[in-house]
Amino acid sequence: MTRIRHLWTYHDPGQSARRKEIYAAYELWYTVVDVGAALSFLAGSILFLSDATKTLGTYLFIVGSALFLMKPAIRLTREAQYAAHGDADTLARRVGWQSSTER
Repeated sequence: MTRIRHLWTYHDPGQSARRKEIYAAYELWYTVVDVGAALSFLAGSILFLSDATKTLGTYLFIVGSALFLMKPAIRLTREAQYAAHGDADTLARRVGWQSSTER
């Protein structure tokens, strides 16, 4: 796992090491969920072609949909963790608000 961890490394030199760790962890989970959702839909599509496996294919579509629903939840959780670690100013700038230090 450490060999591929660099793929999810956050490359902004102005950010703290903790923020980089948070970013990398959540990006890894985001990618895992994304691949799981895509595989569920692919398998569901193949199984849906036969009447004998249509029910299983339908369940895989439901699993894939739930995984796609998890993606924004992962991003929202990451943003909440940034805010919990005192990074509210960066979040505010990202959405176009003035940070408390810029007022």
